[in-house]
Amino acid sequence: MNYLDFEEPIRLLRDQLAQAKELQETSDVDMEALVQDLESKIREVTEKVYSDLTPWQRVQVSRHPDRPYTLNYIDAITGGRFTELHGDRTVKDDKAMVGGFGFIDDQCVMFIGQQKGINTKMRQYRNFGMANPEGYRKALRLMKLAEKFNRPVVTLIDTPGAYPGLEAEERGQGEAIARNLIEMCQLKVPIICIVIGEGASGGALGIGIGDRVLMLENTWYSVISPESCSSILWRNWEHKMEAAEALKLTGEDMLKLELIDGIIPEPLGGVHADREAMYSLVKKEIKTHLAKLIPMDANKRVDQRIRKFSSMGVVNG
Repeated sequence: MNYLDFEEPIRLLRDQLAQAKELQETSDVDMEALVQDLESKIREVTEKVYSDLTPWQRVQVSRHPDRPYTLNYIDAITGGRFTELHGDRTVKDDKAMVGGFGFIDDQCVMFIGQQKGINTKMRQYRNFGMANPEGYRKALRLMKLAEKFNRPVVTLIDTPGAYPGLEAEERGQGEAIARNLIEMCQLKVPIICIVIGEGASGGALGIGIGDRVLMLENTWYSVISPESCSSILWRNWEHKMEAAEALKLTGEDMLKLELIDGIIPEPLGGVHADREAMYSLVKKEIKTHLAKLIPMDANKRVDQRIRKFSSMGVVNG
């Protein structure tokens, strides 16, 4: 298991626990009392560490190498009943953006999301979760397909941003994202957007317009990453912690600013500590919101969605 710098006390206790269990198995020494004591201490220390995370620490947790990615969630939520669809019908299939039809129990849903890799080779293959214009056009094609067959859309957001390369700009990166914003506002089917990791800039917003926008507890959603913000304001990355504080990028901040509709709590120790519990929570949230959104009149749903996003940033009085 990988550990972040602020998780060092947890790592030390878990190492002691592993040693105690190993000694118990390889000798006649009764270590049961010590094992129980260490397990209790691990629970207490984890609660203490995770009950008071700073914004920068939440950013770190959102990038944890053991954290599950989009396809992990889709596979768990659908029980493997997922058919991936490919290509934007214009340029190519963008591996950083995945999508297709899947079943949540008996409900058919269009899943769309950014996919990162679990190792260096896969990260390169997935372009580190940074989609090109064809990725956003692929996402829009799948949304239109869902609308055609009257199926709700669920987007899972986890990206450090849209790919900023020259070739992406040449193929219309800004236009592709802007097109998604206006089309998602007018889509006739229910849309649920969930930030499961990083929610950076227009890359996240390109699949982030929905009737319900939710964030996992230890994720972030902002126009810029703390490192990039620090680089612009202070000309180096050393002030990234101050930047994270100032950007108001956590779920709590976003909820206070009424930019999202809810926060999904994570298991103790973060998603990576108990993936199965997180999958169940996300599935439950999706089903709860779909039960409210599906019966609504389509035009009323679209009107509410447009009003919600149009009111953001408006100062009254």
